[in-house]
Amino acid sequence: MKIKRFSLLLIVGLLAFSPFNVVAASSAAPKDEVIYSTLQSNGEELDMYVVNSFEVEGPGELVDYGDYTSIKNLTDLSEITKEDDTISFTASEDSFYYQGNLENNPLPWEFDISYQLDGEEMTPEEMLGQDGHLQIGMETSANEEVNPIFFENYLLQISLTLDTERYQEIEAEDGTIANAGKDKQVTFTVMPEKEESFLLEADVTDFELKGIEISAVPSSMSIDSPEVDDVTEDFETLSDATTEIDDGVGELADGISELNSGVSSLKNGSSDYQDGITQISNGSADLISGSESIDQALVTMKDSIDQDVETGDFSALQEGLEQIARGLREASNGLTTLQENYTQAYDALDESINAIPSYDISEEEIQALYQSGAESEVVDKLVETYEAALTAKGTYDQVSEAFAAVAPTLDEVSSSQTDMATSLETMAEQIAAASEGMDIQEGLKELQEGLATLSDNYKEFHAGLEEYTNGVDELSNAYQDLHNGIVELEDGTSSLENGVGELHDGTTELADSTSDLPDQMQDEIDEMINDYDKSDFDAVSFVSDKNENVQSVQFVIKTESITQDEEDDEEEETEEEKSFWDRLLDLFR
Repeated sequence: MKIKRFSLLLIVGLLAFSPFNVVAASSAAPKDEVIYSTLQSNGEELDMYVVNSFEVEGPGELVDYGDYTSIKNLTDLSEITKEDDTISFTASEDSFYYQGNLENNPLPWEFDISYQLDGEEMTPEEMLGQDGHLQIGMETSANEEVNPIFFENYLLQISLTLDTERYQEIEAEDGTIANAGKDKQVTFTVMPEKEESFLLEADVTDFELKGIEISAVPSSMSIDSPEVDDVTEDFETLSDATTEIDDGVGELADGISELNSGVSSLKNGSSDYQDGITQISNGSADLISGSESIDQALVTMKDSIDQDVETGDFSALQEGLEQIARGLREASNGLTTLQENYTQAYDALDESINAIPSYDISEEEIQALYQSGAESEVVDKLVETYEAALTAKGTYDQVSEAFAAVAPTLDEVSSSQTDMATSLETMAEQIAAASEGMDIQEGLKELQEGLATLSDNYKEFHAGLEEYTNGVDELSNAYQDLHNGIVELEDGTSSLENGVGELHDGTTELADSTSDLPDQMQDEIDEMINDYDKSDFDAVSFVSDKNENVQSVQFVIKTESITQDEEDDEEEETEEEKSFWDRLLDLFR
């Protein structure tokens, strides 16, 4: 009996002086916080409590901090003391839980929930038991009164459970809809640092709604950079292609600039040629009139020889021949000058026309150009210019033979007039010589024969001259259309040069913007990953910044259920409020 009593005293002594009482555990034991909050149906906060859990490394006293209105031990029957915001308790090994109730402590987020039935805004209580088309709108935003670290790093998940016997035609554009037994579960997600608005629509019968559940956890998922090598290669190919297009358009712009310069020269040469051929055409009437006068003068002179023989006065005849000869030489000199000017203008025109390329571009090639990505307006101008150039070149080819014949004809006419002037001058000299000699009759006979031959030949010359001037008139009239086409061609190439210049500016800008596209894409991916990768986030206490070694903080938020059976709701809420320790004791009652 004494031995038993001694053993009992020894055990009591060991317990009294054990490290459990004298050695205090670290106040910074690893802890987790789970914040439970109940909201009204419109999103306003009703109440809040926190369940704190500790991983106890050794028996002893622990210290925690929080401005709680009341506290409750959820682990055992040991006492917890509270002095201001300091919570003290003694814990054994393993885990320790206690609950702290908070008042007027806002959440890091604000929730605004609204309800409409058939387009009319109502409170859930007013809608209870009614039928119609339901709309539930939910908005989330940051609460500026709370440490922003939670808003910036936490992901929200909002879930609604809908009884399929009551809800049909469920729609949630920004949410996911899944089967949960006989119910449908609609889930919306809010990323860190984001404020969102969601809308749920459904046809409801006998409206009731279970509480909307909202969970908030750190977005600690690590996001690996995706494999983008294939995409990068595609972008590099695109960048190279846009550079090639820009180079090609640059060469096109240079070529069209040269074409425009050439067509401008062609237009100037055509204007000079048109002035020349118009001048020739305008002078045709005077040329024919002068030629008719010469023809008539030759006839008159031949007929008047007999009269001069009777009077013996040959001075008038000699003077008439010399005057006609002078007129012919002046006309010949004028035609020579005209021929030289015409030849110069024609050579310039011919060179410009021949400089236009004779490319045969098929309709398939034109359609391929439209499909190449070039601006259709620029391609339209290019095609119009090409067609105008072909028209101008084709028209010129049709009349080029007539153009080429003008200069030789002018040269031939001028030469003929010079020959006739020489003949007349010879006749005048012969008359002068004959008048001084004795054989005047023989000289007059030869003169008569020469004038007759000259008059006959001149009639043929005059007929050819009329034919020539008619041709010149036709050529002058026809050339006006050709010149108008050249003017339109010059306008088209000028407009085309401006359009291709703008196109080149655009392709250059495109090439510049795509040159570093692969690097830009990688930078954007890295930036997006950095925005959503919160894997390096270190948890901080929601309750007090004095708490250290906080491993995790989570939020479990729920709105009030809207049901007709209020008694069942109250019993359910009472059961939910029982602690772990209460439920454990219920097993022995």
